[in-house]
Amino acid sequence: MEFVYTYILPFLALLTILVFVHELGHYLVAKRNGVKIEVFSVGFGPELFGWTDKALTRWKFSVIPLGGYVKMFGEGDHSGGGKSNTPLTDEEKRHSFSHKTLGQRAAIVFAGPAANFLFAIVVLVALFMTVGQPYTPAEVGSVKAKSAADAAGLKAGDKFLEINGNEIYRFEDVQQIVRLAAGERLQLLVDRSGQEIVLYATPETAELKDRSGNTHKIGMLGISRQGVSYVRHGPGKAVWQALRECVQLTLGTFKAIGQMVEGTRSVDELGGPVRIGQMSGDFAKSGFIAFVWFMALLSINLGLINLFPIPMLDGGHLFFYGVEAIIRRPINGRIQEYSFRIGMALILGFMVFVTLNDIKSIFNV
Repeated sequence: MEFVYTYILPFLALLTILVFVHELGHYLVAKRNGVKIEVFSVGFGPELFGWTDKALTRWKFSVIPLGGYVKMFGEGDHSGGGKSNTPLTDEEKRHSFSHKTLGQRAAIVFAGPAANFLFAIVVLVALFMTVGQPYTPAEVGSVKAKSAADAAGLKAGDKFLEINGNEIYRFEDVQQIVRLAAGERLQLLVDRSGQEIVLYATPETAELKDRSGNTHKIGMLGISRQGVSYVRHGPGKAVWQALRECVQLTLGTFKAIGQMVEGTRSVDELGGPVRIGQMSGDFAKSGFIAFVWFMALLSINLGLINLFPIPMLDGGHLFFYGVEAIIRRPINGRIQEYSFRIGMALILGFMVFVTLNDIKSIFNV
């Protein structure tokens, strides 16, 4: 029973919130454009419970919590299936997804991932205004002997100004860049006693175990900082810092994916539902603030993944709409149907792969 409270419930709470936010984005923009919503579901499969509102939309929670969907009237007419042989009336056409303009359909599809990004920004703004943003001056506290930093000539008291042309504001910025740069030569611009000097360092590869026991390969310079502090921001600066944090996390994700494609980072670091559940419980045990921070991070990743141009994902639909805008007509229904089948196979294959990764991580095999 303790396992249920520690891991299962935090995982379900996290996933329910993020899926609801994502689907709510689709729902609100679809309603704004006059589309009739038939079903709003958190989860897949048989319905656990639900209700029908005045607009005849069925709101429900389903058995399998790994996702959700918004079923819109006329949605299948542009995806190679579900096309009715019965002509629609003018009134039905007004509320049909497939009879909306290309721009309206694209906006409805894009609204899901956008809602996840917006939700993450709102959460980060709230944290930065109340708890504060982790902030440590980008100053070297000490340098480990025979480390990458030592070889580069870094000294205690040096203040980071730029790394590879990216401006540094705090020590946390240094950590984010270095961790994804194992074995990569970095150009460092530092302030040493008022004088700007350029140094070059190649972070060493180190293995780091997270709070869930998962091992990650990261870059290490071999420097310490002066301690961690938190700085509260006013509304304006909190929004700016939240946007900046969102962009950095997104770019960091892209870089990690690129390293996996290149083969410089192991795909074993990819995790699935089991690992997310494990991490959800671990962050929940660390406190409400840590759990909320993890939720914002996961929301960004959910929005980003859904924008990948893979059929079945929102990005796949947007890709087809882009082609439609170029050729000035919808893509052939059969082509879309086969594309969605391939997309489904890719997604299922990916889910099997990351689940096997989770199992190997848990049992150390």
